Amino acid sequence: MTPHASADQLIVESFLSEREERSLAFDVLDGLTKPFKELPPKHFYDARGSELFEEICALPEYYPTRTERAILQDRAASIMERTGAVELVELGPGAPDKARVLLDAADGQVERYVPVEVSEAALRASAETLVDEFPALRVHGVVGDFERHLGKLPTPLGPRLVAFLGGTIGNFPPGSRRRFLRQVRAVLRPGDWLLLGADLVKDPAIVEAAYNDARGITAEFNRNVLRVLNHDLAADFPVDAFEHVAFFDPRHEWIEMRLRATRPCSVWIAALNLRVEFAAGEELRTEISAKFTPRRLEADLHAAGMELDELLTDEEELFSLALARAA
Repeated sequence: MTPHASADQLIVESFLSEREERSLAFDVLDGLTKPFKELPPKHFYDARGSELFEEICALPEYYPTRTERAILQDRAASIMERTGAVELVELGPGAPDKARVLLDAADGQVERYVPVEVSEAALRASAETLVDEFPALRVHGVVGDFERHLGKLPTPLGPRLVAFLGGTIGNFPPGSRRRFLRQVRAVLRPGDWLLLGADLVKDPAIVEAAYNDARGITAEFNRNVLRVLNHDLAADFPVDAFEHVAFFDPRHEWIEMRLRATRPCSVWIAALNLRVEFAAGEELRTEISAKFTPRRLEADLHAAGMELDELLTDEEELFSLALARAA
Protein backbone atom coordinates (compact mmCIF):
# COMPACT_ATOMS: atom_id res chain seq x y z
CA MET A 1 0.00 0.00 0.00
CA THR A 2 1.34 3.43 -0.83
CA PRO A 3 1.88 5.99 1.93
CA HIS A 4 -1.09 7.97 0.52
CA ALA A 5 -3.61 5.09 0.59
CA SER A 6 -5.57 4.51 3.78
CA ALA A 7 -7.07 1.15 4.70
CA ASP A 8 -10.48 2.54 3.74
CA GLN A 9 -9.22 3.75 0.39
CA LEU A 10 -7.70 0.47 -0.78
CA ILE A 11 -9.18 -2.95 0.01
CA VAL A 12 -8.04 -6.17 -1.69
CA GLU A 13 -9.93 -9.43 -1.20
CA SER A 14 -8.65 -12.71 -2.62
CA PHE A 15 -10.92 -15.59 -3.54
CA LEU A 16 -8.21 -17.76 -5.06
CA SER A 17 -5.94 -20.16 -3.29
CA GLU A 18 -2.38 -20.24 -4.60
CA ARG A 19 -3.21 -23.58 -6.22
CA GLU A 20 -6.24 -22.12 -7.99
CA GLU A 21 -4.57 -18.96 -9.26
CA ARG A 22 -4.16 -20.22 -12.80
CA SER A 23 -6.20 -23.49 -12.78
CA LEU A 24 -3.56 -24.66 -15.25
CA ALA A 25 -3.45 -28.33 -14.30
CA PHE A 26 -7.18 -28.85 -14.74
CA ASP A 27 -7.26 -27.04 -18.08
CA VAL A 28 -4.30 -29.03 -19.43
CA LEU A 29 -5.71 -32.37 -18.31
CA ASP A 30 -9.07 -31.50 -19.86
CA GLY A 31 -7.77 -29.88 -23.05
CA LEU A 32 -4.94 -32.23 -24.02
CA THR A 33 -6.94 -35.42 -23.58
CA LYS A 34 -9.67 -34.35 -26.05
CA PRO A 35 -9.68 -35.78 -29.60
CA PHE A 36 -8.98 -32.24 -30.84
CA LYS A 37 -6.50 -30.74 -28.39
CA GLU A 38 -7.02 -27.22 -27.09
CA LEU A 39 -6.01 -24.88 -24.27
CA PRO A 40 -7.68 -21.67 -23.06
CA PRO A 41 -5.80 -18.47 -23.97
CA LYS A 42 -5.54 -17.22 -20.37
CA HIS A 43 -2.48 -19.44 -19.92
CA PHE A 44 -0.39 -17.37 -22.33
CA TYR A 45 0.09 -14.80 -19.61
CA ASP A 46 3.01 -15.55 -17.37
CA ALA A 47 5.49 -12.67 -16.99
CA ARG A 48 7.08 -13.37 -20.39
CA GLY A 49 3.72 -13.79 -22.07
CA SER A 50 2.56 -10.44 -20.72
CA GLU A 51 5.72 -8.78 -22.05
CA LEU A 52 5.17 -10.33 -25.48
CA PHE A 53 1.55 -9.20 -25.56
CA GLU A 54 2.64 -5.64 -24.78
CA GLU A 55 4.95 -5.86 -27.78
CA ILE A 56 2.10 -7.18 -29.93
CA CYS A 57 -0.10 -4.23 -28.94
CA ALA A 58 2.51 -1.84 -30.34
CA LEU A 59 2.80 -3.60 -33.72
CA PRO A 60 1.49 -1.77 -36.80
CA GLU A 61 -0.52 -4.84 -37.85
CA TYR A 62 -2.28 -5.16 -34.50
CA TYR A 63 -5.14 -2.68 -34.69
CA PRO A 64 -7.42 -3.75 -31.76
CA THR A 65 -5.61 -2.16 -28.81
CA ARG A 66 -4.88 1.23 -30.32
CA THR A 67 -8.30 1.44 -31.98
CA GLU A 68 -10.16 0.63 -28.79
CA ARG A 69 -8.05 3.15 -26.87
CA ALA A 70 -8.82 5.87 -29.43
CA ILE A 71 -12.58 5.21 -29.20
CA LEU A 72 -12.39 5.22 -25.43
CA GLN A 73 -10.46 8.47 -25.28
CA ASP A 74 -12.86 10.11 -27.70
CA ARG A 75 -16.05 8.94 -26.01
CA ALA A 76 -15.18 8.44 -22.33
CA ALA A 77 -16.80 11.68 -21.17
CA SER A 78 -20.09 10.91 -22.91
CA ILE A 79 -20.02 7.32 -21.59
CA MET A 80 -19.62 8.47 -18.00
CA GLU A 81 -22.25 11.18 -18.38
CA ARG A 82 -24.71 8.77 -20.00
CA THR A 83 -24.29 6.06 -17.33
CA GLY A 84 -24.09 8.31 -14.28
CA ALA A 85 -21.93 5.58 -12.76
CA VAL A 86 -20.52 6.11 -9.28
CA GLU A 87 -18.87 2.67 -9.36
CA LEU A 88 -16.62 1.30 -12.11
CA VAL A 89 -16.05 -2.47 -12.17
CA GLU A 90 -13.37 -3.67 -14.59
CA LEU A 91 -12.95 -7.34 -15.49
CA GLY A 92 -9.39 -8.50 -16.14
CA PRO A 93 -7.89 -5.02 -16.39
CA GLY A 94 -4.18 -5.83 -16.26
CA ALA A 95 -2.66 -2.34 -16.42
CA PRO A 96 -4.82 0.59 -15.27
CA ASP A 97 -4.63 2.49 -18.59
CA LYS A 98 -8.27 2.12 -19.64
CA ALA A 99 -9.65 2.72 -16.16
CA ARG A 100 -7.58 5.90 -16.01
CA VAL A 101 -9.24 7.21 -19.18
CA LEU A 102 -12.72 6.60 -17.76
CA LEU A 103 -11.86 7.98 -14.32
CA ASP A 104 -10.30 11.11 -15.81
CA ALA A 105 -13.41 11.67 -17.91
CA ALA A 106 -15.70 11.10 -14.90
CA ASP A 107 -14.11 14.09 -13.13
CA GLY A 108 -14.84 12.83 -9.61
CA GLN A 109 -18.17 11.18 -10.41
CA VAL A 110 -16.82 7.67 -9.70
CA GLU A 111 -16.49 6.97 -5.99
CA ARG A 112 -15.18 3.41 -6.20
CA TYR A 113 -13.20 1.32 -8.68
CA VAL A 114 -13.53 -2.49 -8.45
CA PRO A 115 -10.95 -4.40 -10.53
CA VAL A 116 -11.38 -8.18 -10.86
CA GLU A 117 -8.01 -9.70 -11.69
CA VAL A 118 -6.52 -13.18 -11.30
CA SER A 119 -3.05 -11.83 -10.43
CA GLU A 120 -2.93 -10.21 -7.00
CA ALA A 121 0.43 -8.59 -7.77
CA ALA A 122 -0.91 -6.94 -10.92
CA LEU A 123 -4.08 -5.85 -9.16
CA ARG A 124 -2.23 -4.26 -6.25
CA ALA A 125 0.20 -2.44 -8.53
CA SER A 126 -2.65 -0.96 -10.57
CA ALA A 127 -4.73 -0.10 -7.52
CA GLU A 128 -1.89 1.70 -5.79
CA THR A 129 -1.20 3.72 -8.94
CA LEU A 130 -4.83 4.81 -9.19
CA VAL A 131 -5.28 5.80 -5.54
CA ASP A 132 -2.19 7.98 -5.87
CA GLU A 133 -3.59 9.64 -8.99
CA PHE A 134 -7.19 9.98 -7.72
CA PRO A 135 -7.02 10.81 -4.00
CA ALA A 136 -10.81 10.74 -3.55
CA LEU A 137 -11.17 7.33 -5.20
CA ARG A 138 -11.73 4.15 -3.24
CA VAL A 139 -10.51 0.87 -4.72
CA HIS A 140 -11.95 -2.51 -3.76
CA GLY A 141 -9.91 -5.14 -5.57
CA VAL A 142 -11.24 -8.66 -6.11
CA VAL A 143 -8.54 -11.26 -6.75
CA GLY A 144 -10.36 -13.94 -8.68
CA ASP A 145 -11.36 -15.43 -12.01
CA PHE A 146 -14.07 -13.29 -13.59
CA GLU A 147 -15.69 -16.44 -14.97
CA ARG A 148 -16.15 -17.85 -11.46
CA HIS A 149 -16.08 -15.04 -8.92
CA LEU A 150 -18.40 -12.29 -10.11
CA GLY A 151 -20.64 -13.12 -7.18
CA LYS A 152 -17.87 -11.86 -4.87
CA LEU A 153 -18.21 -8.23 -5.97
CA PRO A 154 -18.95 -5.81 -3.13
CA THR A 155 -22.47 -4.42 -2.72
CA PRO A 156 -22.79 -1.57 -5.24
CA LEU A 157 -22.61 2.00 -3.98
CA GLY A 158 -25.00 3.27 -6.65
CA PRO A 159 -25.23 3.18 -10.44
CA ARG A 160 -22.64 0.64 -11.64
CA LEU A 161 -20.70 0.42 -14.90
CA VAL A 162 -18.98 -2.90 -15.64
CA ALA A 163 -16.19 -2.60 -18.23
CA PHE A 164 -15.03 -5.70 -20.10
CA LEU A 165 -12.59 -4.39 -22.66
CA GLY A 166 -9.87 -5.54 -25.02
CA GLY A 167 -12.06 -7.77 -27.17
CA THR A 168 -11.71 -10.61 -24.65
CA ILE A 169 -15.40 -11.47 -25.11
CA GLY A 170 -14.34 -12.91 -28.48
CA ASN A 171 -12.37 -15.67 -26.73
CA PHE A 172 -15.61 -17.30 -25.61
CA PRO A 173 -17.41 -19.78 -27.91
CA PRO A 174 -20.99 -18.63 -28.61
CA GLY A 175 -22.72 -20.71 -25.93
CA SER A 176 -20.15 -19.84 -23.28
CA ARG A 177 -20.27 -16.19 -24.34
CA ARG A 178 -23.98 -15.86 -23.67
CA ARG A 179 -23.64 -17.76 -20.41
CA PHE A 180 -20.90 -15.37 -19.29
CA LEU A 181 -22.93 -12.31 -20.28
CA ARG A 182 -25.80 -13.65 -18.17
CA GLN A 183 -23.37 -13.87 -15.24
CA VAL A 184 -22.45 -10.23 -15.82
CA ARG A 185 -26.13 -9.30 -15.95
CA ALA A 186 -26.60 -10.98 -12.57
CA VAL A 187 -24.31 -8.42 -10.88
CA LEU A 188 -26.14 -5.49 -12.46
CA ARG A 189 -29.32 -3.94 -11.17
CA PRO A 190 -31.91 -2.66 -13.65
CA GLY A 191 -30.50 0.51 -15.15
CA ASP A 192 -26.84 -0.43 -14.53
CA TRP A 193 -24.47 -0.59 -17.49
CA LEU A 194 -21.98 -2.77 -19.35
CA LEU A 195 -19.22 -1.35 -21.56
CA LEU A 196 -18.06 -4.19 -23.81
CA GLY A 197 -15.06 -4.06 -26.15
CA ALA A 198 -15.73 -6.16 -29.26
CA ASP A 199 -13.74 -6.59 -32.47
CA LEU A 200 -15.82 -6.24 -35.63
CA VAL A 201 -16.11 -8.38 -38.76
CA LYS A 202 -13.97 -6.87 -41.51
CA ASP A 203 -11.69 -7.78 -44.42
CA PRO A 204 -10.14 -11.13 -43.37
CA ALA A 205 -6.74 -9.95 -44.64
CA ILE A 206 -6.67 -7.22 -41.98
CA VAL A 207 -7.60 -9.70 -39.26
CA GLU A 208 -5.10 -12.35 -40.33
CA ALA A 209 -2.27 -9.81 -40.56
CA ALA A 210 -2.93 -8.80 -36.95
CA TYR A 211 -2.26 -12.38 -35.82
CA ASN A 212 0.61 -13.12 -38.21
CA ASP A 213 2.90 -10.13 -37.70
CA ALA A 214 6.02 -9.78 -39.83
CA ARG A 215 8.36 -9.83 -36.81
CA GLY A 216 7.02 -13.13 -35.51
CA ILE A 217 6.16 -11.78 -32.05
CA THR A 218 2.68 -13.33 -32.12
CA ALA A 219 4.27 -16.67 -32.99
CA GLU A 220 6.52 -16.43 -29.92
CA PHE A 221 3.52 -15.40 -27.81
CA ASN A 222 1.61 -18.44 -29.05
CA ARG A 223 4.48 -20.83 -28.33
CA ASN A 224 4.90 -19.30 -24.89
CA VAL A 225 2.02 -21.39 -23.59
CA LEU A 226 4.24 -24.45 -24.07
CA ARG A 227 6.97 -22.80 -22.01
CA VAL A 228 4.38 -22.15 -19.30
CA LEU A 229 3.50 -25.86 -19.27
CA ASN A 230 7.16 -26.84 -19.19
CA HIS A 231 7.85 -24.54 -16.25
CA ASP A 232 4.68 -24.92 -14.17
CA LEU A 233 3.82 -28.57 -14.81
CA ALA A 234 7.31 -30.02 -15.38
CA ALA A 235 6.46 -30.86 -19.00
CA ASP A 236 9.01 -31.45 -21.75
CA PHE A 237 7.42 -29.87 -24.82
CA PRO A 238 10.05 -29.32 -27.53
CA VAL A 239 8.90 -25.74 -28.10
CA ASP A 240 10.77 -25.27 -31.37
CA ALA A 241 8.98 -28.30 -32.85
CA PHE A 242 5.67 -26.40 -32.90
CA GLU A 243 4.89 -23.75 -35.47
CA HIS A 244 2.45 -20.88 -35.16
CA VAL A 245 -0.75 -21.03 -37.23
CA ALA A 246 -3.39 -18.28 -37.34
CA PHE A 247 -6.25 -18.07 -39.83
CA PHE A 248 -9.71 -16.55 -40.22
CA ASP A 249 -12.59 -19.02 -40.19
CA PRO A 250 -15.28 -17.42 -42.38
CA ARG A 251 -18.01 -19.80 -41.25
CA HIS A 252 -17.66 -18.88 -37.58
CA GLU A 253 -16.27 -15.39 -38.30
CA TRP A 254 -13.43 -15.81 -35.84
CA ILE A 255 -9.66 -16.03 -35.93
CA GLU A 256 -8.08 -19.25 -34.68
CA MET A 257 -4.58 -19.58 -33.31
CA ARG A 258 -3.06 -23.02 -33.23
CA LEU A 259 0.29 -24.70 -32.67
CA ARG A 260 1.18 -27.34 -35.24
CA ALA A 261 3.66 -30.13 -34.49
CA THR A 262 6.29 -30.20 -37.24
CA ARG A 263 7.31 -33.75 -36.27
CA PRO A 264 5.95 -36.53 -34.05
CA CYS A 265 6.27 -35.55 -30.39
CA SER A 266 5.77 -37.61 -27.24
CA VAL A 267 5.36 -35.16 -24.37
CA TRP A 268 5.60 -36.08 -20.69
CA ILE A 269 3.78 -33.79 -18.23
CA ALA A 270 5.22 -34.88 -14.91
CA ALA A 271 2.90 -32.89 -12.63
CA LEU A 272 -0.09 -34.71 -14.16
CA ASN A 273 1.60 -38.09 -14.67
CA LEU A 274 0.39 -37.75 -18.24
CA ARG A 275 1.91 -38.56 -21.61
CA VAL A 276 0.50 -36.77 -24.64
CA GLU A 277 1.27 -37.83 -28.21
CA PHE A 278 1.33 -35.44 -31.16
CA ALA A 279 1.48 -36.73 -34.72
CA ALA A 280 3.40 -34.73 -37.31
CA GLY A 281 1.05 -32.00 -38.50
CA GLU A 282 -1.31 -32.36 -35.53
CA GLU A 283 -2.61 -29.06 -34.17
CA LEU A 284 -3.35 -27.71 -30.72
CA ARG A 285 -5.85 -24.83 -30.64
CA THR A 286 -4.75 -22.08 -28.26
CA GLU A 287 -7.22 -19.28 -28.99
CA ILE A 288 -10.34 -18.28 -30.82
CA SER A 289 -11.10 -14.59 -31.23
CA ALA A 290 -14.60 -13.99 -32.55
CA LYS A 291 -15.38 -10.93 -34.65
CA PHE A 292 -18.83 -9.41 -34.32
CA THR A 293 -21.49 -7.76 -36.41
CA PRO A 294 -23.69 -5.18 -34.68
CA ARG A 295 -26.63 -7.57 -35.03
CA ARG A 296 -24.76 -10.40 -33.29
CA LEU A 297 -23.69 -8.14 -30.46
CA GLU A 298 -27.22 -6.89 -29.96
CA ALA A 299 -28.60 -10.45 -29.99
CA ASP A 300 -26.04 -11.72 -27.48
CA LEU A 301 -26.72 -8.81 -25.13
CA HIS A 302 -30.48 -9.17 -25.46
CA ALA A 303 -30.26 -12.90 -24.69
CA ALA A 304 -28.43 -12.00 -21.48
CA GLY A 305 -31.05 -9.46 -20.37
CA MET A 306 -29.31 -6.30 -21.58
CA GLU A 307 -30.25 -3.80 -24.26
CA LEU A 308 -27.71 -2.22 -26.58
CA ASP A 309 -27.88 1.52 -25.98
CA GLU A 310 -25.12 2.66 -28.34
CA LEU A 311 -22.41 1.08 -30.48
CA LEU A 312 -19.31 3.27 -30.57
CA THR A 313 -16.86 2.63 -33.40
CA ASP A 314 -13.89 4.17 -35.15
CA GLU A 315 -14.24 5.71 -38.62
CA GLU A 316 -13.06 2.53 -40.34
CA GLU A 317 -15.37 0.36 -38.19
CA LEU A 318 -12.55 -1.92 -37.12
CA PHE A 319 -13.49 -2.16 -33.46
CA SER A 320 -16.38 -1.26 -31.21
CA LEU A 321 -17.38 -0.36 -27.69
CA ALA A 322 -20.91 -1.57 -27.01
CA LEU A 323 -22.69 0.37 -24.26
CA ALA A 324 -25.55 -1.75 -22.93
CA ARG A 325 -28.08 -1.23 -20.16
CA ALA A 326 -29.47 -3.90 -17.85
CA ALA A 327 -33.17 -4.35 -18.52
